[in-house]
Amino acid sequence: MHNGHPPDPPVGTTDPALASPGQTLALIKAQRRVIARNLYVDPALILGAWGLAWLVGGGAGYLAAHGWLATGVPIWLAGIISGVLFAAATLVSFGEPARRGRGVAGPSRRVQAVYGWSWPLAFAGVLALNLALDQQGLPAHLAPLLWTGTSLLAVGLLYLAGGMLWDSRLQYGLGLWVLVTGAAGVAAGYPGNFAVLSLAGGGGFLVAAAVARARHWQSERAA
Repeated sequence: MHNGHPPDPPVGTTDPALASPGQTLALIKAQRRVIARNLYVDPALILGAWGLAWLVGGGAGYLAAHGWLATGVPIWLAGIISGVLFAAATLVSFGEPARRGRGVAGPSRRVQAVYGWSWPLAFAGVLALNLALDQQGLPAHLAPLLWTGTSLLAVGLLYLAGGMLWDSRLQYGLGLWVLVTGAAGVAAGYPGNFAVLSLAGGGGFLVAAAVARARHWQSERAA
């Protein structure tokens, strides 16, 4: 029995017909925060995954090139380690945005999809270019420099593009760092290029992941 009065609304909800303008505005802001949190793709997770892949994969390549993995451990293990880590980082990079953006449409979603497809297309071009050069008689000692150099060039340019699309100084700065890392790796020669890839490349991604996480925490506290 309600003694002739309508029942009270559930706790945590507000009847729009009875809410003041301030309460309505607060409710809208709260709903926007929930939606933003559900759609938020954590860049620190993606950057951290790639940082780990580059750090460990590049380090394994450097050790294998020096024969330090030969004692009791097959050298091809370095390739397996790198392949698994890079595959995992790729799944995180494409899986997390796809999961968060499921059911969302609009111009920003289309831009994100087009940018996402730019990555496999760019690396398909890198693969075709490098294989063509190999068939044209590229010296074997230059092959490792070619593959790491062109891959880092593609990554750096794509991060520059991402920084311009989303007005992200972090992405743009990371793109510049990757370009410098690629050039430094080629200048270091083989197998020093793997050490540069591991320490400068992987380290740069891990620093970027830490910066992204710190900025997110700061924005959460401000909200």
